[in-house]
Amino acid sequence: MRILILFLVCLHTYSAYAQTSPTLAERLGYSATDKLLIVNGDDIGMSHAANAAAIKAMEDGLMTSGTIMVPCPWFPEIAAYAREHPEADFGLHLTHTSEWKTYKWGPVSSKDAVPGLVTDEGYFWPETINVYQHSTPEEVKIESKAQIDKALAAGIDVTHLDSHMGVLQYNPEYHKVYHELAVEYNLPIRMASRETLEQFGFPDLREGLEADGIVSPDFLVFGGPDDDETVTDYWKRILRSLNPGVTELFIHAAMDGEELRSMTNSWKTRATEFELFTSNKEIQQILEEEDIHLIGYRELRDLQRK
Repeated sequence: MRILILFLVCLHTYSAYAQTSPTLAERLGYSATDKLLIVNGDDIGMSHAANAAAIKAMEDGLMTSGTIMVPCPWFPEIAAYAREHPEADFGLHLTHTSEWKTYKWGPVSSKDAVPGLVTDEGYFWPETINVYQHSTPEEVKIESKAQIDKALAAGIDVTHLDSHMGVLQYNPEYHKVYHELAVEYNLPIRMASRETLEQFGFPDLREGLEADGIVSPDFLVFGGPDDDETVTDYWKRILRSLNPGVTELFIHAAMDGEELRSMTNSWKTRATEFELFTSNKEIQQILEEEDIHLIGYRELRDLQRK
């Protein structure tokens, strides 16, 4: 009987804690009803156009963090900037694919160590499914660690991790690598919302991360404009529909020019996103009207490491 009473007391205490445990926004010093937004720039280091846009958008615009592609040709340029501007909020866009037809890159680690990640030409495979077909989680972990270690050795104060083309997010075995990296380097990671993960049949992924103290935004905006919607109207709609809590949206900002246009047929969207989140007055006005607080991933990392 004494053991039963003790169990019931402990259960009641746990239930009371679970009902009153603070939200991520509250843990960051805001109220539970506040809307917090991380504007993350993906694909930094891929090109000079992406680097120049990220620097401009972070210094003068609304981009609060960005993720760097370590294997790409323009990594040295953005690494030098990150060393000279330690206040800049840079994470890593862990890269295991090379999607463009005539602009390619390969692994940071030895190709002999990750043979399943490379084509006969020595580049990464172009699609996420190719990685799953030809490589192993162990190879992806070797390459991921090589990229993280190279960034740290270059003097980048890495604030978070995410995954280029979702390689570490769309397969449970590869997601284990994502989880292990977050724990080993004590870094927050990009995650879909709890509701989205449940829809895709992965209801417990967030609980496992939280049990190990890993912090992720509550919500992630992904997808794109409807068929009859412009990029500008899409982002206006998204910003007007944010939920209370911490949301991450990611853009692919790049400066228009011959370099960008020769790389990708998505150049127009990338140039538009750069303008929208750097100098567009309507976007800035929406943030004010909706009382949206801009934060970066560094706040999440500092919280996680306390």
